[in-house]
Amino acid sequence: MKTVFYVPVYDQVRELPGVLEAIRAAALEDVTFLLVDNGSSDGSEELIARSDHPTLHLPVNRGVGYGYIRAIDWALERDFDLMGTMASNGKMLPEEIPRLLAPLREGRADYVTGSRFLASGASPNLPRFRRATIPLVNRVVRATTGARVTDATNGFRAFSLDLMRRAQFEWHGEWLHTYAFEYFLYAKALLAKNVRTLEVPSTMRYPKSGPYSKIRPGVDYVAMLKPWVMARLVPGGFA
Repeated sequence: MKTVFYVPVYDQVRELPGVLEAIRAAALEDVTFLLVDNGSSDGSEELIARSDHPTLHLPVNRGVGYGYIRAIDWALERDFDLMGTMASNGKMLPEEIPRLLAPLREGRADYVTGSRFLASGASPNLPRFRRATIPLVNRVVRATTGARVTDATNGFRAFSLDLMRRAQFEWHGEWLHTYAFEYFLYAKALLAKNVRTLEVPSTMRYPKSGPYSKIRPGVDYVAMLKPWVMARLVPGGFA
């Protein structure tokens, strides 16, 4: 099954070399990694251009969701079967990608997400704020979709691209260009009775000190919570 992983990059010049090395070391010859430069200006764009991975260069950062949408369009145009997402900040482990893909390749699931809270999962140096707020988001997910999940905010995901071919709702809207897109799609999958979702153990590593996220308090929190409600309001599911 042709598989591509979307790797969004925005000013990650310190972390990106380690991520590229980890991808190389994982030796996943059956996975294509699509590097999407979201308007970087710190040298990340040069690292991407010199890599041996396919790339998309977006001159202006219109949001991680916009890059996600462009990556899906890219994959659909090239007839990929499966798509995953992995951050470029070093928090996720490329060697754990087979855990995400196995349920999809074995026909046991259509949408798989990692969970740092399942047995065999891990979250070294998880900030106190994240530890306190993730369960709150899980409750929002339960209230809006009826699904019980353990790690709704985990961005380590993979899904069948057939879902996008079957989608009967608009997923290119501008309101999805920020953090909203991945949660909107996940919410739609959780709501659909004909889509099988699954969590698998994964690792999410945080630095011992310094900034650990580009999420902006306030505006991005709204963008992350809004799609759980909008998924119920926007008509359409998967054919």
